[in-house]
Amino acid sequence: MARTPSKKPISSSDNQESSTVSRRAFLKSSTISAGAVAAVGGAANAANTVPADAQPIRVSEEFNTSVDAAPIPATFEGTGRRKGMNGAQVFAKVCKDEGLQGLFCCPGNYTVVNALAAEGIACYGGRTEGMMCAAADAFVRVTGEIAATSGTEGPGFTNMIMNIAAANAARTPLLVLASNKSIAADDTERSIQVAYQQPTTEGLKKYGKRLITPNRVYEYAAYAFRALKTGVPGPVHLDFPSEVSSERFEDPGQLVYYHDKTKYRTPAKPQPAHADVKRAVEMIQRSERPMIVASMGVFYDKGWDALKAAAEKNDIAVVDSGAMRGHFSDGHRLSASTAPGTYGSADLVIFVGQYCMPAFGEYRFSPDCLTIRVHPEGQDIGRNWPIDLGIVSGETAFLEALADMLPKRSRDAWTAELAAERKAFDDLNEEYYGRGLKYSADTNCCHPAVMGKELSDFLYRGDIAKEQTTVVSGGYGIGKWMRRYMRAFRPGQICTGPYQYGAIGPDVGYTFGAGAAVQQGVGPQAPYKGAPVVGITGDAGAGYSIMEMETLSKYRIPAVVIVYNNDAWGVWQAGKENSAHMYLFQENLRYDKIAEALGARGEYVNSADKFLPAVERSYQIAKAEGISTLINCQGKKEFWTNAFPPGMTRTVEPGCMSYRH
Repeated sequence: MARTPSKKPISSSDNQESSTVSRRAFLKSSTISAGAVAAVGGAANAANTVPADAQPIRVSEEFNTSVDAAPIPATFEGTGRRKGMNGAQVFAKVCKDEGLQGLFCCPGNYTVVNALAAEGIACYGGRTEGMMCAAADAFVRVTGEIAATSGTEGPGFTNMIMNIAAANAARTPLLVLASNKSIAADDTERSIQVAYQQPTTEGLKKYGKRLITPNRVYEYAAYAFRALKTGVPGPVHLDFPSEVSSERFEDPGQLVYYHDKTKYRTPAKPQPAHADVKRAVEMIQRSERPMIVASMGVFYDKGWDALKAAAEKNDIAVVDSGAMRGHFSDGHRLSASTAPGTYGSADLVIFVGQYCMPAFGEYRFSPDCLTIRVHPEGQDIGRNWPIDLGIVSGETAFLEALADMLPKRSRDAWTAELAAERKAFDDLNEEYYGRGLKYSADTNCCHPAVMGKELSDFLYRGDIAKEQTTVVSGGYGIGKWMRRYMRAFRPGQICTGPYQYGAIGPDVGYTFGAGAAVQQGVGPQAPYKGAPVVGITGDAGAGYSIMEMETLSKYRIPAVVIVYNNDAWGVWQAGKENSAHMYLFQENLRYDKIAEALGARGEYVNSADKFLPAVERSYQIAKAEGISTLINCQGKKEFWTNAFPPGMTRTVEPGCMSYRH
């Protein structure tokens, strides 16, 4: 019953651009006429007509010139008004030295963001501070490198709060910057002065500071990066009153604590005690079905090779968990990420880098299984989930020590069970796909099982290298369905948007951030530099972030954004006549036309047979032209109900279907 992608010349090698490719390479075509946007999709967009005298949608020459401008790093040398550096430039210099990979912002906090841009840090400007915060978060989740986001005081900063909270829940090392008017205006109602932002992010950050002493700006930059790059990560929030960002320094001697980064932080990480590793080895050897839960700590510590070595040495199953997936390949014979039926069989679970611990029983493990937890900070070990052995260590250091000390062992019964359960999961997904095709035909809509299966076949079983495409998995109901079919074969290949917090609608923002990471080729995205990315969201989510289609368009970041449009919030329930109106939208809304009006492409899919061709076209155009597409997939709200079994699929955690953890 399965349909396969048509064989088109979409090669991963074509997308592996050299490191010399600049953002300007994606901006060569600065004009996109509305007619061309409609025509480029072929027959699917034939009905999209525009007035003959319509002005073309285009990227301004000033935009192109600015993107291509050479850095102008600040120095203490100079004469007259240009002598010395202001506080923002001092801060920007620290960010550059620390390897800050990107800034995502909107207008505001001008002195600081302009200094970062002049220093040569890749900067992007979008439509809302909230979505640019989400973009920075996603950038970090798929690269493991530091990115910053910025907002202005008052409305702009409060627009960011939901996505700062999401980053905090995901333990993202996100640098949050904000302007703060002036110290002189404290305790007045002058303009939109908001003097005290720090309490607003209390509980949503690892470290925060309102800078009030100008000559300590370098010192507090050091505090910020020490928090971002050591220990368990989390957001850092700094706000800059004008007296700090604008104060000029003609000599570094005027700055407090002006030291090289090797003096204010250490890259050292805790090493496991030999006795603890020995005891872990003994527990593993007594176990018949051991399983490692490898979460974001393994990703941030770049421990994926050590994880693979340890698992293969002793035939230990691995399930990945966290705000990103792929640090253990779904294609590996020891992967349990698509074998949820094995979780209850595990008799020893080893949590490595699981920064956000589930409550006992929240994961589908037997209450009788033994537990080891490896964590960089001892005070969190034993929280939420009782342990049999706690080990204070960096993730990579532990996994390397474990691989060295473990004896070689085969576990044929365990690996056979893993293989059987992966097949059972795939068979169930095929069954759901068959139902989805029937449901789609019966209702003249597109069922999410069709979308998941056919997108999966296109990305992983067609002409594209299965490791290539980075996917942002967002949405609520559609997210639960699509996660069943999405796969990760290398680090950072999937960004799990709703991890732990379930922020509403940041998915197009996340897609932009992930796309910027791939465009730059940062971290594990380097081999796939320039390749298109895929973002998945629902119609509720589109309402929050669809304007960032314009941001994707102007920066020429190749993306395919899939919107599942079932005319309702995911919490819609049949039979609640008095309250249903609060959760329903107008039917058959054309989100694709909004994308077209923002300089992107739009595709409208209202039957199952149209989905795969729309994906193929959109991916090819993204790859060849750098033009993003929004595919508006018309569904049916009743698909979430028992009228169409299985309705909304269950969340099974950890693994590929994880929604929270």
